[in-house]
Amino acid sequence: MRSEWPGVGALVNRWNATRRARAEEDRQRETERAENVPVDEDAEARDDTSAGDLLRVASDTCWRLLVIGVVAGLLVYGVVHLSVVTLPVIIAVFLTALLMPLANRLRRPNMIRRAGFGRGTSTTLTLFVALIVYSATVVLIVTPAVAGFGDLVDSVTQAITRISEVQLPFGLDPALLTQAIDNAWDQARSLISNNSDQILSGAWTATTAVSRIVLGIVLILVLTIYFLHSGDKLMEWIARLLPPRSRPVLRHSSRVTWDVMGHYVRGVALVGLFDAVGVGIALVLLIDTSLAIPLIVLTFVGAFLPVIGAFLSGLLAVLVGLVTEGWIVALIILGVVLLVQQLESNVFAPRVYGRTLDLPSAVVLIALTVGGFLGGIAGLFLATPVAAVLAALLRERPVSKPDTEPHDAPESTSSP
Repeated sequence: MRSEWPGVGALVNRWNATRRARAEEDRQRETERAENVPVDEDAEARDDTSAGDLLRVASDTCWRLLVIGVVAGLLVYGVVHLSVVTLPVIIAVFLTALLMPLANRLRRPNMIRRAGFGRGTSTTLTLFVALIVYSATVVLIVTPAVAGFGDLVDSVTQAITRISEVQLPFGLDPALLTQAIDNAWDQARSLISNNSDQILSGAWTATTAVSRIVLGIVLILVLTIYFLHSGDKLMEWIARLLPPRSRPVLRHSSRVTWDVMGHYVRGVALVGLFDAVGVGIALVLLIDTSLAIPLIVLTFVGAFLPVIGAFLSGLLAVLVGLVTEGWIVALIILGVVLLVQQLESNVFAPRVYGRTLDLPSAVVLIALTVGGFLGGIAGLFLATPVAAVLAALLRERPVSKPDTEPHDAPESTSSP
């Protein structure tokens, strides 16, 4: 029987050998997987390890946040208590951001000079143009606005008194509205007086106060000239003081900060000009010019306080129109203010700001509150750009890597 089927046994043996070989290969694969991906056999030990990792990550995060908080607190303390130095520096940065596009334009090839002007000549021409614009603004706008500010205060006071005599619907007591307005007015005056006291605090004599003011003005002028002329070299010098690994982070952060500050300052100036022209045309046509000019100036300045500034300047315009011309003119002014603000918010401002002020209104209000609490009036004006800079730095976090750039100062003049 076996002689008749000699190949059957060989086939069975070959099949068994193949099965054993495949089983051995499967065992080898499992062994390799176990070696490459270690698995804890004890579930409790694994849970303890995960809990330890979580605690370690939480502790690392906490001490880093603590260090950041301490550094931020020291910076705020220095800015507030060394305002005689910090405020001129901040104002100089704002002025530089406003004037730098003109200086860069003069340094590039132009119709007057094919090779462009040098740093010194372009800085001088930029300051000359700025001086002309400043002088014209003072003569044509600021002086009439200051002259009419007293009449504006009287008109607002009369408007508050007149509102208290209006019979409100639904059985509401007019005294409640008057009391709320009076409280807000008292708080505004106390805020101004407190900041005035802060400005003059430490000034034992009138001579010391004048010296502080003169020192601030001189610092603003000198720093603005220096930033326009050699601001980029200053940042490169600061970068060389850091370790090579930290230099790209500083360069990236300074570039982002400068871009945000420049777009913000120029954007706010354009938005304020848009609001002032739009509302100002209606005010000049509807009310007395001596009252319209201060309101136009307040409308422009209000652009530097997003959300709050537009509301307050529009409210003052409506109140003045109510006292001087009556309800109909006040309603017309209200309609013009709302129209201009809607055009500014939905059409003009997004094109000017872009992503520079890509902040929710709630964040802006919180920033204004914190800035006003810490720095008073100066803090109110600085809160929004600081929040915009922080948001931009969080959006565009740099990758830390060793410094590979040359040690010579760059020729770019895009940032101070």
